[in-house]
Amino acid sequence: MKQITLVCALVASALIFSSQAIAKNKHKGGFMAPQSQIITVEQANGMDDEAFVMLKGNISKALGNEMYMFTDSTGDIVVEIDDDDWNGQNISPEDVVIITGEVDKGLTNVEIDVDEISLAQ
Repeated sequence: MKQITLVCALVASALIFSSQAIAKNKHKGGFMAPQSQIITVEQANGMDDEAFVMLKGNISKALGNEMYMFTDSTGDIVVEIDDDDWNGQNISPEDVVIITGEVDKGLTNVEIDVDEISLAQ
């Protein structure tokens, strides 16, 4: 009986430590392919559904329900930024940011589903 309890305790400990390791590595950087380049809102509007995009501009307005207006020199586009994608950053409309994500084309509109947002260097 003691062996079963010990084995259960070891398995539980292993699961806890491995889940903590995964959580710590969730928001680390990764490889950016050479073709990854910043495009404009105007260009994003013409891209295929689920195309990868990288945009540089400003979050100009909160629209509610994790939806925001993103603006660059060529126009505006609605972006969806999940609460956990902010990574603790506080960003104002004056801050220039880079967002990466995928184009989400609907029947009448185009949005960007944001995977990552960061302050521009």
